[in-house]
Amino acid sequence: MPLFTKKIGVDLGTANTVVFVPTKGFVINEPTIVALSVPDNNVLAVGREAKDMIGKTPADIIAYKPLKDGVIADYYITKALLKYFISKAVGSFNAFMKPDVVISVPAGITQTERRAVVNAAVEAGAKAAHIVKEPILAALGAGIPINTHSGNMIVNIGGGTAEVAVVSLGGIVSWASLRIAGNRFDEAIMEYIKKKYSLIIGEQTAENLKIAISSAMTTRSKKEYQVRGRDVSSGLPKDLTINSNEVAEALHPYLLEIAKNVQQVFNQTPPELVADIMEKGIVLSGGGAQIENLTSFFKKALGVQAYVAEEPLLCVAKGTGLILSHLDVYKRTLLNKK
Repeated sequence: MPLFTKKIGVDLGTANTVVFVPTKGFVINEPTIVALSVPDNNVLAVGREAKDMIGKTPADIIAYKPLKDGVIADYYITKALLKYFISKAVGSFNAFMKPDVVISVPAGITQTERRAVVNAAVEAGAKAAHIVKEPILAALGAGIPINTHSGNMIVNIGGGTAEVAVVSLGGIVSWASLRIAGNRFDEAIMEYIKKKYSLIIGEQTAENLKIAISSAMTTRSKKEYQVRGRDVSSGLPKDLTINSNEVAEALHPYLLEIAKNVQQVFNQTPPELVADIMEKGIVLSGGGAQIENLTSFFKKALGVQAYVAEEPLLCVAKGTGLILSHLDVYKRTLLNKK
């Protein structure tokens, strides 16, 4: 392999995209959002700049999320997004050198969706695109030895999907993917506040509230957070203080759904591997793993210990980094597993 071949790892998430370059580490961590002008469909801004426009744009500018539930919902916009991230990571100086790119995809991706990701990456300037399933990358990034014959369970709660997988001998033994994750949590908080207080809050406000005080269980010591929204009846702005127990109440049905899926994955897993997981516990990764008291919630719901991986938000991107540093080895094994 020539010395100057660039390699890039892309955790292409529904909410955030993290880009990893082996020699530099994490070079990009930005929202997966593109701002377009209407009707000519020109890309005006990508990433953080585009996110700042959400809920504040005039009618002729649309802030668009090109990925829905972890898969490409709009090909043209995803290509524009990847082009922006690839060229930003490679730098204009190296523009003539096309990089090898490793991209994360959900475990439940179809062949058609998989092809769409590869084509979008190649058209966006990649020399070759290698697709790896998210639970494998999350497990690698969380420091799980995926090539041993012992079973490990990873629960990766991202922006669009929560994926539960048992990994052993470098592959996925059993898994479940559900479309309940960070974005759904934000919606749940918005719905809860509207229903309980007749106050409409925006997506950004709900997300900030979730990051600040979200909890998976109600606790004696409550955290508080002030939100500003629009009163349903008067239509006027209004401030409101929400506490962490209310957020726990809003999230509860969705977290139960995730726990139910973990239970189903246990049911499909060989007993020897289940015994390994009982001993080692479940590893939690992704942005959703940062919800407070989530480990206690899983322990109570499933009777199995749970641990949050180090830097849960970056696990998948770290996994791409590990694959990039041993690309030749993984090309023969992991990357061929459809």
